[in-house]
Amino acid sequence: MDRELISNSGTNPHFERLLTALPAPLNSRRRLLQVGLGSAALSFFGLPALAAAADRPATGFTPIAVSGDDLVRVPDGYTVQLLYAWGDPISDGPAFRADAGNSAAEQAEQAGMHHDGMHFFPWVENGQPSSTHGLLCVNHEYTDDGLLHPNGMADWSHAKTLKSQNAHGVSVIEIRLGGGAGVRWQLVRPSPYARRITARTPVRIAGPAAGAAAMRTGDDRRGNVVFGTLANCAMGFTPWGTCLSCEENFDSYFNGLEQATPDQQRYRIRKNGSGYRWHEHDSRFDVATEPNEANRFGWVVEIDPWKPTQAPVKRTALGRFKHECATVALASDGRVVVYMSDDQAFEYLYKFVSRDRFDAGSPAGGGALLDVGTLYVARFDADGRGRWLALVYGRNGLGESSGFADQADILIRTRQAADLVGATKMDRPEWIAVHPHSGEVYCTLTNNRQRVNTDAANPRAENAFGQIIRWREAGADAAAGRFAWDVFVLCGDPQQSDPNKQGNIKGDPFGSPDGLWFDPAGRLWIQTDASGSVLNRSDYQRLGNNQMLVGDVVSGEIRRFLTGPRGCEITGISATPDARNLLINVQHPGEVAGRTDPETPLAGSGWPASQFPEATGGRPRSATLVIRRRDGGVVGS
Repeated sequence: MDRELISNSGTNPHFERLLTALPAPLNSRRRLLQVGLGSAALSFFGLPALAAAADRPATGFTPIAVSGDDLVRVPDGYTVQLLYAWGDPISDGPAFRADAGNSAAEQAEQAGMHHDGMHFFPWVENGQPSSTHGLLCVNHEYTDDGLLHPNGMADWSHAKTLKSQNAHGVSVIEIRLGGGAGVRWQLVRPSPYARRITARTPVRIAGPAAGAAAMRTGDDRRGNVVFGTLANCAMGFTPWGTCLSCEENFDSYFNGLEQATPDQQRYRIRKNGSGYRWHEHDSRFDVATEPNEANRFGWVVEIDPWKPTQAPVKRTALGRFKHECATVALASDGRVVVYMSDDQAFEYLYKFVSRDRFDAGSPAGGGALLDVGTLYVARFDADGRGRWLALVYGRNGLGESSGFADQADILIRTRQAADLVGATKMDRPEWIAVHPHSGEVYCTLTNNRQRVNTDAANPRAENAFGQIIRWREAGADAAAGRFAWDVFVLCGDPQQSDPNKQGNIKGDPFGSPDGLWFDPAGRLWIQTDASGSVLNRSDYQRLGNNQMLVGDVVSGEIRRFLTGPRGCEITGISATPDARNLLINVQHPGEVAGRTDPETPLAGSGWPASQFPEATGGRPRSATLVIRRRDGGVVGS
């Protein structure tokens, strides 16, 4: 979801300033990156090459061209199957009504709107993870209420509020691959595992902030249970078999005060600034009525898909901000590390390191590891190195004298703590992926048109296209306090007349990188989220619809694998263990600036702006797709 608003007006260093300040040897490295990636890009800052050429995974498909068509395109030899679209029943519930006439109660038993991050949890059969049967967790990031209701937003009511809340959250569905000539995935209906977690589902609050005064409300005087999760963007998964769903743009749901407090301003909670109208019928979302409710959102939510009656848990030790993702790794000593990003212009990168070690022999208690540990924020230094700065009460100037009462206060006001310790402002951090063999970490910085202070070494003023950075932890240990960093690719269009917008892509051009994922072989899958306001026009006029590409992190070559329908974002990637079934999400097909009522057609093209996935003139629907090779081989190879 495109998000260029700024809430960080502090004076911490900007990433682009650090790039331009590199000393001579690293400045030369920077110039190399701007003219293209090649074998010299393999070992940055004196570190060894990522992998020998013989160990590189094959990328065997023929890249496809850009497209402005209202459909999904993939290379020859591949098939695309529609699996799970907005409104589909999760089990044996009600079917989707094409006029959006389903009630709020029915919506609570159907796929939510705007699919985003997801993960496939395989069944274990004969001691082995299955690639034909499993549970799928799917985030539903937000709603377009113009499409969600039969008459759009022509009026507003309690019933519409309930339906909008029930279209948020997370789906857990059971899926299975059928046999025979027509091999297709399908939902298992009925399924005892199927459930919807919505903006009204009871969620437990755990960790240091649980029970804090700022977490208590009139409905929850203990501060340990909140109704719902929302703005669920990307997600991660844990070694003990749970998913971590991330609450991102939670500020959009709250009606703030006429004069916002500094803490509310730091999270952009403001009067009439939401676009949603929940507060008119649910007082929880009116700050004047319930000042602490907003503190109960912006967390990472753990969900056990295998326990359908167990309440989700907000893990407050991981901090409160606009979480884009929560990518899990294990440190060399077995401690759990969670990499996280704050998706807004000039915000920060974080990681959490657990105090205790994960015991694969006793995975049931894994979730408790996320309640005790240390939260860090990243500082990228001008010498090409970086440091993880602890956000701990009593360290790095965080204490009573700097306005923090205790550790719970630091975690509730994570952004303010990160400001104080001197974290590096980034260009809208998005997804984070860890290389399965080297442990190298990659992160998409989708764009930032507010960027300033450039020079010849970093000509990226008004960063319209974004970039992908990478870092390697000291000693190849995810829990290390220091790292070395570099830029993997500067996105752009080489046909641009402005050199600042050309980028240095070796292969197929793209912009606004968002989703990011490594397959087991080490191929880097990149998904884009250029805003509907720029798609196929302006700087993006030659880049077509949003797309998915595959990067070779050794050679730097990037190939276009998929293009989506009009107005969509490509997001949410996962796969079966054998890598022969790739699952992705098409989010908000046909989206235009603002919300789309049926009575408000896209200028020049009629309504709807997209007919995906049915192409029958009905309402466009976000959906999960399965991509397979026709010969049954590994996708992307």
